[in-house]
Amino acid sequence: MRDALVAAAFQLFPERGYEQTTVDDIVTLAGVGRRSFFRYFPSKEDVVFPDHERCLADMTAFLAAGTDEDEPVRRVCDAARLVLRMYAENPTFSVQRYRLTKKVPGLRAYELSVVWRYERALAEYLRGRFDGRPDGALRADVIAAAVVAAHNNALRSWLRSAGQGDADSAVDHALGHVQAVFGTPPADAPAEDQEDVVVVISRRGAPMWRVVREIEATLGRD
Repeated sequence: MRDALVAAAFQLFPERGYEQTTVDDIVTLAGVGRRSFFRYFPSKEDVVFPDHERCLADMTAFLAAGTDEDEPVRRVCDAARLVLRMYAENPTFSVQRYRLTKKVPGLRAYELSVVWRYERALAEYLRGRFDGRPDGALRADVIAAAVVAAHNNALRSWLRSAGQGDADSAVDHALGHVQAVFGTPPADAPAEDQEDVVVVISRRGAPMWRVVREIEATLGRD
């Protein structure tokens, strides 16, 4: 019945427009009563986003199941991939919803509130992992916001392309930037993947060209 209500709603929205479609219209097409609608959806907005509550619960459970051995930035990036999986399960529906949301300001505001809840779930996990560290809460909030921004940048590009292309690769690429900036490299990472530090000692007052030449000589560059 829940799926039938969603299908009826998304059949009517393109035909009549979101604002002009009523709950009565939706239940009539679905062949159920109003009470059945509100058993599944608190409002008409909720029928547009029927899967986010489940996804948020899955994300929260995934984060809670983590251990202290998990690298925290990688863990929240993996949690964000659960949202992509939700969208990729039904590309046709996801693209249709994206196009509808772009046209209706109220739905855009609703979507922002949903995104904020995902971000808060990520930040809460990170706050627990960074507890006691200098600026731990600040770092948690910044990383959570970066993960959401990177994920949504790739996801929306995929939706704008009507669900064409490899969404997984696009999101992996975007989240890779977050991990490169904020994450901790694995202990067994190859040496070439880690930054070298070069210390050059020069006389006080030495001209800058001489200091630059010493640095280039140390690095073996012309």
